[in-house]
Order: sequence, then structure tokens, then C-alpha cells
Amino acid sequence: MNPSSPSAMPDAVFALTLALLMLAPLAIAGVALVNAGLGRSRSAAQALLGSLAIVAVTAIVFALVGSAFAGCLPGGAGHTFHLAGKPWNWLGEGPFLLAGLSTAPGQSQLALIFEFLAVALAALIPWGSGADRLRLAAGCAIAAVMAAFVFPLAAHWIWGSGWLTQLDLNFSTPGAQAAGFLDIGGAGTVHVLGGLSAMAVIWIAGPRRGKFPKEGFSTAMPGHNAAYVLFGCLTCLVGWMAWNAAGAILWLKAPLSALPLTAINTLLSASAALAATFTVTRVRFGKPDASLCANGWMAGLVASSACAALVSPVASIFVGMVAGIATPLLVELFELALSIDDPSGAISVHATAGLWGLFAAGIFVPRPGQFVAQIVGIATLLGVFLPLVYLLFSLLNRVVPLRVDPDGERIGMDLHELGGGAYPEFVIHRDESYR
Repeated sequence: MNPSSPSAMPDAVFALTLALLMLAPLAIAGVALVNAGLGRSRSAAQALLGSLAIVAVTAIVFALVGSAFAGCLPGGAGHTFHLAGKPWNWLGEGPFLLAGLSTAPGQSQLALIFEFLAVALAALIPWGSGADRLRLAAGCAIAAVMAAFVFPLAAHWIWGSGWLTQLDLNFSTPGAQAAGFLDIGGAGTVHVLGGLSAMAVIWIAGPRRGKFPKEGFSTAMPGHNAAYVLFGCLTCLVGWMAWNAAGAILWLKAPLSALPLTAINTLLSASAALAATFTVTRVRFGKPDASLCANGWMAGLVASSACAALVSPVASIFVGMVAGIATPLLVELFELALSIDDPSGAISVHATAGLWGLFAAGIFVPRPGQFVAQIVGIATLLGVFLPLVYLLFSLLNRVVPLRVDPDGERIGMDLHELGGGAYPEFVIHRDESYR
């Protein structure tokens, strides 16, 4: 899965992959709309401006620093240490400032575009979870930290020449492992990483004021615009189909004949997830819940990122159905049982569905040792990156406080940070929880 030393890519394949990558940002736009719609009306402008700022920050920081550690461009063998007589490649050693980009192989250039988009989406996920209390400066600082080191480390391990792609070389026991960790569309590198970062942000910033009053009940704070959320889901579908197809070409070297199946599996996974969530919410609440159904659709797309290019249509339906059943139940569990205030549902939608997709890839991909490789990758994401992002964000919070002051939260992020609201013709009433 290392694009740094590929064989020459045919011009037609290069052009198709580039076209797919030009459509992939629609996934970022869709997530931004979903995040804004699930937040409060008095924070909508800040939510969307923050999304745009995060994309800009990640692009600049990844270009200057992060791309070197990801090791996507040729220029170094990577930082390696030896343990038990075997090499463990843990960090890329490419050129800084995108030096040599114009002379890099075509597949390496395309892989770099893919990673630019991936790091932007990964940084956008915790921004949605911190809605209505996360400062704009803090969101940009989090994005910079993720683009400079956290994402490049994960990308090198999973997509570059890092140790997770070389499990078959370091474990020579016959039948134990004959495959490297697979994450074709970024279920782990983007969505699990983003979801775990969202969890760290929620733990550090705390819940929105009034969300969990002293009486012990959870106060309902519904999203302000279901139309944003549902349209964002449709936008995400286009971006995700392009994203998964581009990932199949870049990381799996899939033939062009495999791309229609990848797109179909992406659609089937999202559709099965929506149908499952629709049914669950209809049974539990008497009527389907629009925001939870949207979360189920998104969870199906996230799960497809791991296995759409690898499994059959029937397996894709099963993967999506499980994600769709689990999502509303997990949203309720996290909020009511664990007092986690996650407005966008990122932990359920991105982290949990991403982990399920990676697990499912190990079940359905008929390669010796693939299941074990997937378990090792999942354990690495949970055991390394969750503590890492929590530590880094805790240190960052001492320099750039993540949470806005109480008065800013009371009047809304739009007025406090931007001086005006997204809907100036509407009167924004004060919440009862602030009295």
C-alpha cells in the first residue's frame, strides 16, 4: 500500500483518479453541513466558517510539515527502529515544504492529494463534537496539531510504508499473519482517528451548559436545521463514492473494472444503514427521527470506507445494517448513561462505525491472516492514538483554551466570535437552562 515507488500509472488511470479526487471534497462539504445543522442556530455561522478555516489550516500545516512525516513523496526510507531483530518503520522521512513534488511519480502526487483531503476531514470531525462551546481559535489549533503530527503518523503506518502495512514481514509464523492492515477509504486513518479526537475534545471541554442539569436528566438540545443535515447526507454520498473509488486505485491498486462494485457497495452500505436506523427509531419512538436517521446514513458511509472495495454487495448490506442498528443505540448510550455531550454524534458515527468497518473487512476479506491484521490495527488505533490525542489536546488547552467563556456560550458563538448571527432576521431566544 505504499505509493512512493509505484510502477508507472497509465494516463487514463491517472486522469480518472484525479477526477475522483476532485469530487471527494463533497464529502467534506457534506460533513460541514451536517455539523452545522446539528448545532444551535446561534452558532451556525461559526460552525461553517470554522469548517472552512480548518480545511485551510490543515492544508497549510500538512504541506509545510505533515506531508514529510507521512512519507508520501519519495525522499527517504523512513525512521526505523529494530526490535527483536526486525525493522519497525514508524515515521516517514520525506521532504519538507513539498520539495520535489513536481518530479514525484504520478501515483505519489495523487496519494498526496488524497491525504490533503483526508486530514481535513479528520480534523473536521472533532469540530462538530465541540459545537456551541468550542472556540474558533481552538478548532484551528486542534487542526494544526492533527495535520502536523497525529494524522501523518497514522497515515504513514497505514497507507505508507509503516509497520502496520508490513505485518506479514515482521510476523513470520506460518499462517499467523500473511497480510498487512487494510484501510482503503480511511475508516481508521480518517474516521476512527477523528472520532477518537472528538472524544478527547468532549472530555476536555465538557458538555454544553445546561445539557446535564443537577437533577440527573439529559436536556434535549436538538439540531436547528434538519434540511442542512439531510442535504449534507446526500452531498456526502457523492464524495464518498468518489473517495472510496480513488482509495481503491491508490492503496489497493484495484483495476478499473472493480470501481463500479466499490461505488455500488458504498451506496448499499449507506442505504442499509438508513433503513436499519429508520426502523429502530420508528419502533422506539413511534416515528422515525430525522437526525438519527442522518447519523445512521453517515455511519453506513463510514463503515463502507473500510471494505467497499473488498467485499460483496450482500456483505456491504450486512455491514451497513449493523452500523445503522448500532448508531442510534450508541448515541443514546453515550448521552444518557455516560453523560457525553456529542452534538454531531461523531463518536458513534465515525469512531464506532469506522471500527466496525475495519473489523468487518477482517471477516469478509478472504486472505490468510487478514482478520488478525485488522485486530492489530484496531488495537493500535485505540491503544496509541486515543491516549496520544488526549495528551496533546490537554497540553494545547493550557495554551489555547478550548472552551468559550460562559457569557460567550450564553449569547451564542456567532455573536460572541463573529459579531453577528447566521440568521439576523430571526430573534434568537435565550435558553431556559441559562436562567
